[in-house]
Amino acid sequence: MFIEKVIGDLGDKKRWRQYKARKQQLPESYRTAVDAFERYLMVLGPGGGSAIFEDLIDLFEQSAADRTPIREVVGEDPVEFIEAFARNYQEDSWKNRERERLNSAIERAAGEGR
Repeated sequence: MFIEKVIGDLGDKKRWRQYKARKQQLPESYRTAVDAFERYLMVLGPGGGSAIFEDLIDLFEQSAADRTPIREVVGEDPVEFIEAFARNYQEDSWKNRERERLNSAIERAAGEGR
């Protein structure tokens, strides 16, 4: 299932439902922002578990509680914000594994073997 690939194994299913319930409690504008980031992360994010979504909801819950304007949270470039946010979760991402695999293959091909 697609969601399992993005958020992890079925053990994360409960955490995913909790995240969704927490998101529904946000004020509408914050929920709209989280929805947009969630979609972006589902398509282009690091994958590998629900931790990134839990941390994202923590940030927006606190921001809503403090009445911090969304632009103060994400800045003028939402893509830059979410890319920087997601970098913290890329250590085990499939993208990094593929990058390492490519680097290793080129090193072997160039006779630099590892």
